[in-house]
Amino acid sequence: MSTSCAPGLYIGLMSGTSLDGVDGVLAEISEQKCTVALYQSTPIAPELRAELLALNSPGPNELHRAALAGNALALAYAGVVQALLAESGLAPGAVRAIGAHGQTVRHRPQEFGGTGYTLQLNNPALLAERTGITVVADFRSRDLAAGGQGAPLVPAFHQRVFGLPGRTRAVLNIGGIANLSVLQAGGGVLGFDCGPGNALMDAWCQRHTGQAYDDGGAFAASGRVAAPLLSALRAEPYFAQPPPKSTGRDLFHREWLEAHLARHAALAPRDVQATLTELTASACADCVNSYGSDSDLLAVCGGGARNTFLMARLQALLPATRVTTTDALGLPAQQVEAAAFAWLAHQAIAGLPGNLPKATGAQGARVLGGIYPA
Repeated sequence: MSTSCAPGLYIGLMSGTSLDGVDGVLAEISEQKCTVALYQSTPIAPELRAELLALNSPGPNELHRAALAGNALALAYAGVVQALLAESGLAPGAVRAIGAHGQTVRHRPQEFGGTGYTLQLNNPALLAERTGITVVADFRSRDLAAGGQGAPLVPAFHQRVFGLPGRTRAVLNIGGIANLSVLQAGGGVLGFDCGPGNALMDAWCQRHTGQAYDDGGAFAASGRVAAPLLSALRAEPYFAQPPPKSTGRDLFHREWLEAHLARHAALAPRDVQATLTELTASACADCVNSYGSDSDLLAVCGGGARNTFLMARLQALLPATRVTTTDALGLPAQQVEAAAFAWLAHQAIAGLPGNLPKATGAQGARVLGGIYPA
């Protein structure tokens, strides 16, 4: 399929590992540009959020519960699409396709001798029915089939919208998991997951303050980093693995944290929050230093970009690098991942590759996603 048939309006939808809501963008996309026209966001209903979190771990009647959760998420996605159409005044037929990633509840790319699996809950057929728009979903599985990890997928998009010839830039997405893209001056790209982003911080904050996330990092800022706990957390072998690598709640979950905290039971909750924030900041900063030391700019996107204390810690750990948000590069931090999946939908409709083998470890470039016609 030639690229000449693919330019047009696309919708990208994203509900990340943090489970804070569904972000949606309406974007005009071609091979040369990606311009976001509209943005909508809606919180995920508390009962659905709780079920999606629970489905990250083994439990009773999983298949039935996962199917119902996928249906509920597809309906939430449809609500965001309808809000975008209403705001734009467009009919469904004006939109070429929706890129709908789904909600990752398992990510085990190394199982079964290397061709493992990754599972995103979704119902793209239902979404196509409810919206009247072609849906592209299941972006990761083809990359896994080609020997890759299926993640991260955003570095190719970061290169397209943020890359600048002759200058090395780093883009850090801090959702539930943090992933880094190094956009090299010569046009090359590195991309991989650094480790936990907001997932552990959010869980601890919810438990001890009742708030879904640490607003501005105020809870963490009120505490002090516990060096012995930080050292124990940083000893996790994942941090020392070379890329390509990806991770998720399969590793960095509540039980992982509780096992470490059992040996540091006397710590005040605010000090644990400060330590978890430093874990994210230090892991990300180490990745920049190791793989993007010539970057003069680190642009942060995702929910973590709103954590002013975390941003300050990143800047302190990277004194030679300007730490800012992707807003400074023309795309607001909360819109980047949704825009990436609009772009991936465009790639699929055009029959163009969406992965970067150097980032995922796949044997080659592949067209990603299954297409569900309107």
